[in-house]
Amino acid sequence: MTLVQMHSRPAIAHPVHRTVAQVMDAAGPQVCDDMSVEVALSVMAAARTGRLVVCDQDGQCTGLVTQAQLTTVRDSSAYTDRVRLRDILGDHGTFTSPMVDGQGSALGALSG
Repeated sequence: MTLVQMHSRPAIAHPVHRTVAQVMDAAGPQVCDDMSVEVALSVMAAARTGRLVVCDQDGQCTGLVTQAQLTTVRDSSAYTDRVRLRDILGDHGTFTSPMVDGQGSALGALSG
């Protein structure tokens, strides 16, 4: 079974510091890393977003994937329907900081 979590996005006027949870809510829906590329692209289309937060089986966030990344993978000659999001992310680790830097980037988070 593939996990998809949808969260409402609170409006934050001019945040100086935000938690990773706030950043992830703004980043897009959370999905499990065992999701296929095709299903992830469908989730993006349904959610009208260009990126997804990817979590492992323990609920730990392992990275972000963008529509451009997934489209590139799907259009490659090596693509099969067995490719999962965890295959694309590899072993990048988890988000490491609950804060964002001065430019609004989550510290320790992957960007795409």
